Amino acid sequence: MMRGLYSLLLRILSPVLLGWMALRARRAGGRWSVLGAARFGRYGRTGRGPGAVWVHAVSLGETRAAQPLIRALMDRGHRVLLTHLTATGRAEGERAYAAELADGRLCQDWLPYDFPGATRRFMRHHRPAVGVLIERELWPNLVHAAVDAGVPLVLASARMSESSLRMTLRLGALLRPAYGALARTYAQSLPDARRLERAGARQVAVSGNFKFDLQPDRERMARGASFAARLDRRVVVIASTREGEDALFIEAIRQQLGPRHARGAAADRPPLFILVPRHPQRFETAAGLLRAAGISFVRRSRLLALGDDSTTAVEACRDADVVLGDTLGEMAWYYACAQVAIVGGSFAPLGGQNFIEASAQGRPVLVGPHTAHFEQAVGDALAAGAIARAADPDQAVRQALRWLDDPARLRGMGEAAGDWVRQHAGAVARVVDGIEALLTRAPPRPPGS
Repeated sequence: MMRGLYSLLLRILSPVLLGWMALRARRAGGRWSVLGAARFGRYGRTGRGPGAVWVHAVSLGETRAAQPLIRALMDRGHRVLLTHLTATGRAEGERAYAAELADGRLCQDWLPYDFPGATRRFMRHHRPAVGVLIERELWPNLVHAAVDAGVPLVLASARMSESSLRMTLRLGALLRPAYGALARTYAQSLPDARRLERAGARQVAVSGNFKFDLQPDRERMARGASFAARLDRRVVVIASTREGEDALFIEAIRQQLGPRHARGAAADRPPLFILVPRHPQRFETAAGLLRAAGISFVRRSRLLALGDDSTTAVEACRDADVVLGDTLGEMAWYYACAQVAIVGGSFAPLGGQNFIEASAQGRPVLVGPHTAHFEQAVGDALAAGAIARAADPDQAVRQALRWLDDPARLRGMGEAAGDWVRQHAGAVARVVDGIEALLTRAPPRPPGS
């Protein structure tokens, strides 16, 4: 009954929702195909055949988080169907799995909007053997279509905050059946597991966070380390900044660089900052803010055009105060360049961004006060001495500069970070074992049978 009302409202409001999607796509850039046939579950081409493991990674963050799972599935001989809702997620999948897309081990598609007919057509066309939803992507009609098609669903590396639980409980008649229909739920932490159970999920286990199993790109790490060595400057990376944070960090950088420039001592060369906005649509905004602040900067895309770690690229950074990270898929390079990482998304009430990738490279990390999306990981990392918390961007920048003057502190925190990540690895293996257990069950019945 409630799902029928939801579907009716979805149809009535669809012009508004599609208009919002179109506006979002226009602001973000990239290929969104907002009104494309696949968005409505209509596929002109012949399917790749039944039996793939379907992994849904809604956006950029989930696509990156799912990488160790997808690699493990393919290493065990499974074909993978990877779906997304955003252009950045799809672009990251295309970049990360170019070889696998070419040889057919992986295929990509848009997940359709949550209309009943669209989700049924998706299941009928792709006929996956099992579905894996990353972190928290649960749509009532999608879950119903999967159950109707006999496709078991897994919610993996799942997280649920207190605010999300309150919202879920308010919509209990709609969402509780969806959570209850999941074949398996693998939570990031015990508090997440308890909240998911209250939301209606069954077969809940604590497996850990996929982000601990993410292997940094070794080739990009090597190039980043080589670039930093040739540059011969201390580097602080300010990564994954979100809306409202760029201006605050740029002002903090300006205030710290002013006195250092005034001293002008060759022995006290000012550090280089790398500023990496989270979303590509804000690259130009960040560039404008840097210009307005009078801060000299060079774009990462220009360094690539000059030859990455070529002598020309290194010289382009000699007198710059900031490298603007205007590329995607290069976090391994950015972190390899730096001695300290400040991770954004946590200096405004946005829940935080993934800092584990920096810790995996042995980088001391500073986060802000707003880390609800990484509550357990932040608490554990603070206790392990792998990260520290700053109240605001100004304090974070000042603390990072103090750490640069304390090599022993940098070394100790870096070692603690690496140890902490290694201790928490293993989530992917646990989830893959569970997926394969589901695959040994009877094959799903054809839709409509």
